[in-house]
Amino acid sequence: MGARDPAVGRRAFVVGTGAALLAGGAATADAQAATADARAAVVDGPLPDFHPALKAELTFPLAWGNSPLRDFCAWRRAARAKVEELLVVGREERTPYAPDFTDRRQQDGYTSELVTLSLTHHERVRAALLTPDGPGPFPAVLLLHDHGAKFDIGKEKLVRPWYDDTRLASAQAWSQRYFSGRFVGDELARRGYVVLCADALGWGDRGPLAYDQQQALASNFFNLGSSLAGLMAREDARAAGFLAGLDRVDARRVAAVGFSMGAFRAWQAAALSDDLAAAAAVCWMTGLKEMMVPGNNTLRGQSSYYMLHPGLPRFLDFPDVASIAAPRPMLFFSGGLDPLFPADGVRAAHDRLRTVWRSRHAEERLHLKTWPDLGHVFVDRMQDEVFTWLDHVL
Repeated sequence: MGARDPAVGRRAFVVGTGAALLAGGAATADAQAATADARAAVVDGPLPDFHPALKAELTFPLAWGNSPLRDFCAWRRAARAKVEELLVVGREERTPYAPDFTDRRQQDGYTSELVTLSLTHHERVRAALLTPDGPGPFPAVLLLHDHGAKFDIGKEKLVRPWYDDTRLASAQAWSQRYFSGRFVGDELARRGYVVLCADALGWGDRGPLAYDQQQALASNFFNLGSSLAGLMAREDARAAGFLAGLDRVDARRVAAVGFSMGAFRAWQAAALSDDLAAAAAVCWMTGLKEMMVPGNNTLRGQSSYYMLHPGLPRFLDFPDVASIAAPRPMLFFSGGLDPLFPADGVRAAHDRLRTVWRSRHAEERLHLKTWPDLGHVFVDRMQDEVFTWLDHVL
């Protein structure tokens, strides 16, 4: 990924550059041509000029229907095992959550509090926990925040911060921009759901990270034998287990909900955790090949490292990973004007998901919808449809 990487192994580039230096910069026509040829190895994006050949090699052989496994439960176990292997980060089943509850406050129809817990043995994480008024046990939502290149707030993007006025101002602005001025977590709590929302590494209490530090952070994880994206995946699955285990929660009625990167996290958590009975993902689903095109935001690197598990595309596409959750109820929304996810990628992913759920005779449990007049947002009418869907499937 360094600036010199395209030249590695290119003898013409080395010879041509050497000739130019020895001649005091006056390279021969042949040397200039060789250098230009080598530089053409990277094209728009930047992508290697042979990226179509690399795409052609991605056949996703472990996908349901491509895999030689014909028993769905056996396929599901094998596909999940491969994803977990490539997360790099190990499981944390034996680490006690050891929750510490603080800053409890009565709100309109629910109680808010902060809970600090161990999602891994490395670090304690602070999360917002909202509980409806009443005896319970209640259905619950693991709420997963977006990326947005905005790191000063994480959980506060979705849960109104009652404990920090500075974060409240930032959160209100974010809510106006993407959520029609609503705090999705508070809306869910008022509707009778226990809500848990924690910061991913780099946001809120665990940041703030700077945008241009993301690649270095991810690289450092790799050099330490770990993975940034893998950590986030493991923490989300662990958070689902914590939420399902609360006495106030009906463990059979727990869903994951997220927008943007949070949507990626929602369907990924459903694939990795049996504690989730359903998942709703708003504005993050596509086919990988359709996304890897010049101009797409993913090609910048940086933010994509939170969703990058090296080697996984040699086995499974994004919808294939999400399909590990089948035949549980799943919702996928996209915006027809969303610049981050090409329409052909959304169609390809939806077709793939539909095929898997249909094979389980459960297509009615899969809710796919593109909002043609909307972009990369989770506005009030989308929220209302998600809330109604949750009421139905949980």
